[in-house]
Amino acid sequence: MTPDSIGFIGLGVMGEPMCRNLARKSGRVVYAHDLDATVLQRLAAVGVQSTDSAAAVMERASIVLLSLPSGEIVHQLAHQPDGLLAHAYAGQIVVDLGTSPVDTTRALARAFADKGVAFIDAPVARTRAAAEAGTLSVMVGADAATFERVKPLIATFASDIALCGPVGCGQVVKILNNMVLFETVVALAEAKAIAERAGVDPTLLFETLSKGSADSFALRSHGMKAMLPGDFPERAFSVRYARKDLAYALKLAQETGVDAKGARTVDAWYQAAIDAGLGDQYHPVISQLIGPSP
Repeated sequence: MTPDSIGFIGLGVMGEPMCRNLARKSGRVVYAHDLDATVLQRLAAVGVQSTDSAAAVMERASIVLLSLPSGEIVHQLAHQPDGLLAHAYAGQIVVDLGTSPVDTTRALARAFADKGVAFIDAPVARTRAAAEAGTLSVMVGADAATFERVKPLIATFASDIALCGPVGCGQVVKILNNMVLFETVVALAEAKAIAERAGVDPTLLFETLSKGSADSFALRSHGMKAMLPGDFPERAFSVRYARKDLAYALKLAQETGVDAKGARTVDAWYQAAIDAGLGDQYHPVISQLIGPSP
């Protein structure tokens, strides 16, 4: 282990730019691992040290950040025979930057605590462009002391950092953030379809909405930048990934006794998009199903 070193596991769409900002701004050695060797080669240009396994990252770093596709993958990587828990050591901090189920996060925190390790949740919000610019929003579930230790590192890739409560609370806030976003995207797709069929230019509609009480980040980003031009690329936040996060929201709603009808409506549209072969495209693509030409 190198004192004050950082580890980063998972260098995908969001992980790569976050790791790059860490290496550029933190002033610390960063050890990283990903299954894709090409991304490690790109990050070597900013001084990131490549490792051949997640275990090697755990052995070298005092603070390890995870940016993995799902809570299920985090759980698997933690518990496999040569996984994170097997190589964790007392005093270490593990930070989950992905979106994971609340119960999975809290169970992992208990398992790491048995090894003397602080496992905290710090899921990120906003886009890859924000990750590159260092302007992500991060919702943290941690005790105050651990939060203060990791906050300067998170600040290398985030402009808004909120301590939401103890472990798991960051996931609650992030999951609900996404649920509200997804429901808003459906509302925008419905409004666009209705406007077009009623003879109103959807560009005019969205521009006018942006000047009134219906203005939102979803309108300006997902509506104007994706729905209007019909731009739904792959390797963005796909329907499948959005549905994964929505499943966490529906699970949390069930556990808390809330009838989340709006979220279930979004889930039905996601299933329809997957059935139509659109599952790997940027999730506002559901607008093409909600408002096809009559």
